[in-house]
Amino acid sequence: MVEKINWEAVPQEEVNPSMKRRIITGEKMMIAKMNFKDGFVVPLHHHIHEQITQVVTGKMRFWFGANKEQQMDLEAGDVVVIPSNVPHEALMIGDVVEIDSWSPPREDWLDGTDDYLRK
Repeated sequence: MVEKINWEAVPQEEVNPSMKRRIITGEKMMIAKMNFKDGFVVPLHHHIHEQITQVVTGKMRFWFGANKEQQMDLEAGDVVVIPSNVPHEALMIGDVVEIDSWSPPREDWLDGTDDYLRK
């Protein structure tokens, strides 16, 4: 059956002192609502998952490509689609709330092996 879920009912995980997240998974997709503190950097990484990032509040600066060839700022209401295996890095400018969706689900996030975020 179809289930209704409210973000506030989803347990919040503290990944590190500057990042908290709530995760909802389906069979073929995953969505996460995240809170970041100003200055947090998501290190350059890539994955097989297609990713869609939506900024709810704040500003994120992204770099794309192995040598960070492309830079893009996203503010509240902006959305970016990141294709599979595209290297990307992000800097939080101010406190940020954002929602990411992936297909397929991120197993590293579900099993706690997402070490690049936990340092």
